[in-house]
Amino acid sequence: MKLSQFKFVLPEELIAKYPAVHRDESRLLVVHRESDELEHTTFKNILDYFEEKDFFIFNDTKVFPARLFGYKEKTGAQIEVFLLRELNPDQHLWDVMVNPARKIRIGNKLYFGENEELVAEVIDNTTSRGRTIRFLYDGPYDEFKNLLFSVGETPIPEYMGRRAEPIDEERYQTIFAANEGAVVAPAAGLHFSRELMKRMEIKGIDYGFLTLHCGLGVYRDIEVEDLTKHKIDSEQMIITEELCEKVNPAYEEGRRICVVGASTMRAVETGVSTDGLLKPKEEWTNKFIFPPYEFTFPSAFVTNFQLPCSTLLMTACAFGGYEKVMNAYEVAVKEKYRFGAYGDAMLIID
Repeated sequence: MKLSQFKFVLPEELIAKYPAVHRDESRLLVVHRESDELEHTTFKNILDYFEEKDFFIFNDTKVFPARLFGYKEKTGAQIEVFLLRELNPDQHLWDVMVNPARKIRIGNKLYFGENEELVAEVIDNTTSRGRTIRFLYDGPYDEFKNLLFSVGETPIPEYMGRRAEPIDEERYQTIFAANEGAVVAPAAGLHFSRELMKRMEIKGIDYGFLTLHCGLGVYRDIEVEDLTKHKIDSEQMIITEELCEKVNPAYEEGRRICVVGASTMRAVETGVSTDGLLKPKEEWTNKFIFPPYEFTFPSAFVTNFQLPCSTLLMTACAFGGYEKVMNAYEVAVKEKYRFGAYGDAMLIID
């Protein structure tokens, strides 16, 4: 398929800049793959579409405060540093994005915090915007990490058009976030409240967790019309033996397997082996799911309403069918659903 097939007109006012008052009270559009029926409901009603012993798979990655604002030595120029991943804990080396990148050179020192509590030195230029920096800190590692995260902000997406606020510390994080390493929240999981999870248990619906540390690659512009030529960034994933031992019997019994979020789907499809079952894995994946694509393991998919031409939209179209999902998006725009990480959700189901 072509990139241009995933363009649609999204009014600016439909991009959610703040979360719903309650996690499970966003709107939910249910897309029935077999009947073409669309249902409008509220997210807290999602369990109505599942039965006892069905299985949900969640991503338990934890977002860390990856966005730092500081200034450059001598000139005092304002800079933004986005932490991507830690390269060497002993040397405090980090892979980062810098903006504006053109003003930063190897050897420059960067200062962060109201009282310049944290200093970093640029030691490598890796790409046009990417850098490797070393934080200059002599204390214990735990003290450094606490300081680094205290001067950082929650990395809400740029399309929200605002700086992070206190509400984002809680709401740009799933309630089951456990394994630190993401700079992008697994947005579909944000809708699940403690009350909803408790109702899942009462109804006898099983669930389990994998980890995929979501990176900025999901927001990177696709610059080729032919999607087969697009490469997405690799992301670290962990599928445990515990999850496999729980979900595979449910699959073999014909239970509905619901994957929550495109990041979880990418990990699941990386982990499914030739015998159709999920296998334990700890590796990096750059799997790019777009139509046409044949799924075997999952039978339901929860995803947010995504922005035009995003890889996340393409994954939804691969699972639900291109025409069905794009038609649902057209309806969602008319019905003024909210889009983006804090937006409303779609359940694709047979």
